[in-house]
Amino acid sequence: MDLGLSGKRALVFGASRGLGFAIAAELAAEGCRVAVVSRDLNRITRAAAELSAIGIAADLQLAGEARRATQAAIAALGGLEILVCNSGGPPKATFAQVDSAGWQSGFQNLWLSTTDAIVEALPSMQAVGFGRILLVTSVAAKEPMAGLTVSNGLRAGLLGLVKSIAPEVASKGITINALLPGFTRTERMTELGVTDEQIALQVPAGRMGEPHEFAAMAAFLASARAGYITGQAVAVDGGWLRGL
Repeated sequence: MDLGLSGKRALVFGASRGLGFAIAAELAAEGCRVAVVSRDLNRITRAAAELSAIGIAADLQLAGEARRATQAAIAALGGLEILVCNSGGPPKATFAQVDSAGWQSGFQNLWLSTTDAIVEALPSMQAVGFGRILLVTSVAAKEPMAGLTVSNGLRAGLLGLVKSIAPEVASKGITINALLPGFTRTERMTELGVTDEQIALQVPAGRMGEPHEFAAMAAFLASARAGYITGQAVAVDGGWLRGL
């Protein structure tokens, strides 16, 4: 299937590893011109070289960094049609373990960085009458997980943001959707101590997902073929979510 992505300009946050890198690689393979962002300069330099992409170092936990990175990508690419908002998850903690600073840090990293990037990207998309915005969240946005209180709360809120923005930009050829990864084989799973054996018992598919499977869905939603899909929360989870 030709997704018609050749020549499209894409910015992917959190792209030095894991799902972000997989999405950037998939878009590059489809012919997109890609800019990738991470706070680790060495990692994003290596990732950019591997993908023949533009590398931008930015720490989403700092105010204004998402705006700066988006502006830099637009300047380097000459515009932007695809924006993938993705960031690392907050530390594992129960509600009782999270202080005010923890909530503020999570809000900056997950929420404000997302809205700032969207604000900067929209004019470029509107100028060409085409835009695809993808927010990488988590299945925890629909079914909260124990010990991930900050992530649960903020990622669920992002689904409301998607639903709010979608009708405002739909007539301009711009879609916005959330992608909800389930248990996927990334460094994040290792950090959380999740094992293959645990997943085999929890997920109907009987295994962890692979990053390239998630990235394939992202590439489809970023394409012209998905132009009538907007405001949705799409789970890529091997059937883990039980809700409708």
